[in-house]
Amino acid sequence: MSTWGRSYPYVGPPELKAGVGPGGGGRRIRSAADFAAWAAEQSAAEAAEPFTFVVDGEGVLRLAPRRSEHVACAGGEPVLSAGEIGFVPGAAGRWTVGDVSNHSTGYCPDAGSWPAVAHALDQAGLVPPSGFTHEVVFRRCPDCRERTIVREDDFVCVFCGGALPPVWNVSPAGGSGR
Repeated sequence: MSTWGRSYPYVGPPELKAGVGPGGGGRRIRSAADFAAWAAEQSAAEAAEPFTFVVDGEGVLRLAPRRSEHVACAGGEPVLSAGEIGFVPGAAGRWTVGDVSNHSTGYCPDAGSWPAVAHALDQAGLVPPSGFTHEVVFRRCPDCRERTIVREDDFVCVFCGGALPPVWNVSPAGGSGR
C-alpha cells in the first residue's frame, strides 16, 4: 500500500506489456505549468476527446492520447489508478476535469483508487470532481479466471455465469492484491 492506496499491477495481455520500450510512458504532469505546456501541445481534435491517464507509483499524473494503452502510459510499471480523463477550460485559466473514469482493462483499478487520482490532479493544478464521474467495477471470475466488468450491480460472470465476489480480486494471481 502506498500513501494513496493500493498499487495495481498490469493484468492485461502480456504482449501489450512486452511492447513497452524503455523510457516509455505518458507525459508526467507534476504541476499546473506542466499541464499548461502539455495542453498547449494538443490539437483541437485531441482536446475534444478524453485522454488515457495513469497515476504512477510516485503519485504523479501521466497523460497519453486516448487510443494509447494504459500499460504504455505507465511505462510498464504498476499504477495507483488508471482510466480515461477529459478536461475543460475553467475560470481564471485554471483547467477543470470534466469527466474521469477508472476504465482500464489492463490494470482494472478499483473505484477506491480515487484518492490517488484526486491527489495527482491537485498536484497538477487541476480542479477535480468529487470522485470518478463514471465508476467501473472490475472482478476476476473465480470459476473461469476471466476479468470482467460488473454492470448494474449484477455480480455474475458474463463468460461462464459464475458468481463474482463482492470485493476487488483482479490481481495477477486472482487474490485481493492487498
